[in-house]
Amino acid sequence: MNSFKTSLSLALALSVSLWFSGGCGQNTFREGERLYKTHCANCHMDDGIGLSALIPPLAGSDYLNKHREQLPCILRYGLSDTIFVNGKMYAEKMPGVPTLSEIHITNLLNFINNSWGNRNGVYRLEEVRAALEKCQ
Repeated sequence: MNSFKTSLSLALALSVSLWFSGGCGQNTFREGERLYKTHCANCHMDDGIGLSALIPPLAGSDYLNKHREQLPCILRYGLSDTIFVNGKMYAEKMPGVPTLSEIHITNLLNFINNSWGNRNGVYRLEEVRAALEKCQ
């Protein structure tokens, strides 16, 4: 019985310690970050600054907020239109990633929309699902 109390006390102390130190949830968007590094960072760079006049920045991008409903479709199906980001024109084609699930797209968008100074709120799975249904 004494070892049970000791184990319980240790577990409680560890839980409280993690809660106060922020150990759980330090990176809320970890899955999105992993997906970004796999599918996006090669062109948009690790820090989201894009690639000069060819690839638009995601960091501090006005496009993200202005085109929120289209972003799930762009991730899945790509983009071949000319777009304007922060007042600059970009015409490079962006390939989509059709193998991304709705959950992956949600996580990826949440990472992008809340990194590098972006504060565009979070996507809910239902919002991504509805957007994807419209673009099919």
